Amino acid sequence: MKKRKVIILGAAGRDFHNFNVFFRDNPNYDVVAFTAAQIPDIENRSYPRELSGKLYPEGIGIHPEEEMEELVRRFDADEVVMAYSDLPYERVMKLGSRALAAGADFKLMGPRSTMIAPHKPLISVCASRTGSGKSQVSRKIAAILKKRGLKVVAIRHPMPYGVLNRQACQRFETYKDLDKQNCTIEEREEYEPHIDMGTIVYAGVDYELILKEAEKEADIIIWDGGNNDFSFYRSDLNIVVVDPLRSGNELTYYPGETNVRMADVCIINKIDTASGDEVFRVMNNVINLNPRVTIVEAASPISVEHPELIRGRRVLVVEDGPTMTHGDMKYGAGYIVARKYGAASIVDPRPYLVGSLKETFDKYPNIGTVLPAMGYGEEQVKDLQETIDNVDCDTVVVGTPIDLTRVMRIKKPYVRTHYRLEEIGDVDLESIIGEFLKKLKMGE
Repeated sequence: MKKRKVIILGAAGRDFHNFNVFFRDNPNYDVVAFTAAQIPDIENRSYPRELSGKLYPEGIGIHPEEEMEELVRRFDADEVVMAYSDLPYERVMKLGSRALAAGADFKLMGPRSTMIAPHKPLISVCASRTGSGKSQVSRKIAAILKKRGLKVVAIRHPMPYGVLNRQACQRFETYKDLDKQNCTIEEREEYEPHIDMGTIVYAGVDYELILKEAEKEADIIIWDGGNNDFSFYRSDLNIVVVDPLRSGNELTYYPGETNVRMADVCIINKIDTASGDEVFRVMNNVINLNPRVTIVEAASPISVEHPELIRGRRVLVVEDGPTMTHGDMKYGAGYIVARKYGAASIVDPRPYLVGSLKETFDKYPNIGTVLPAMGYGEEQVKDLQETIDNVDCDTVVVGTPIDLTRVMRIKKPYVRTHYRLEEIGDVDLESIIGEFLKKLKMGE
């Protein structure tokens, strides 16, 4: 049988996972290339031979997505596999049309082909869009499980932006582990809050190996999803967070609708900042997609230390990067806090941008008057610090979930925002997790 030649479109996450679990040792396929998009500066490197398996002794090249048609022709590819997340449906089919016009099949891979079966109980936390509030939910679940005496390990959706053959399986327990692995701001945003509450985090590239290692020290595992991707693992309880501030996106973004349709529980978050119409709309959409789902309504109350540094001041708001870029939000927690505590004005950072941040705003022109905390590499962190230094403001309001001063020096007065999940009504995570554990006869 002739091998089918495959190109995998990705963003340094699901693309590598789909390769590892389906293609790596499959003699019926020849993966001739990966492409990269969405994340800056991850193209023009290779998926290393150390991770590629015996069928790929030279590894596999990673190319810019813009070269897809040329790659199809160069390698005479039979299939183009779409393997990243948080894309509007129109964008998915634009990619499909390009692949078909170049002569290849266009393919989406589902749970049966890509999910790994765990040996320990696993709760997944996924979402309809980037920035819906998965991390708050994951931390709340971890706290509930720990209170019942269970050892919890979080496995985080991949963010391997460094040297891939050193990132097959990463374990984070302390801040020193973050420094040792040269973690980006985006990685720290996801790992630090878990570490702060004493939860061990695993991440990396090889999620079969990661699961095997995590299960050695866990009673129960939390899949802490990224973007709006679906879980890499089969879940015993599938919790999906939806965002009424982007109501309607759960019907039009890939694979967020898939998550909602598969959910056991849907958490409608941010009802404290969304309008009643927005909450009603997203709830109606969820019920229409998945009538059997359990719905939890929740708020994300935001607090800040030293609000006096905001009141009456000109402030620069620094927000979570992915939420502002491919997440399509114009503001986040920092902006809400600035308005809540009476900032005199929110300073537009665009006249002060440096280096790669100019490219970020060119690529995502709908970002509002906030500065996304882009930090996918050392140079971009330097650009972020220089931009913050340049902005003519009195105070910096940091809306990311980490202390940015761990990776850069902020010379101006600054305040950090903090936010958590707070369920509203009788249906809450405590009762849902309690029933779940009762069925498993755990944590009693």
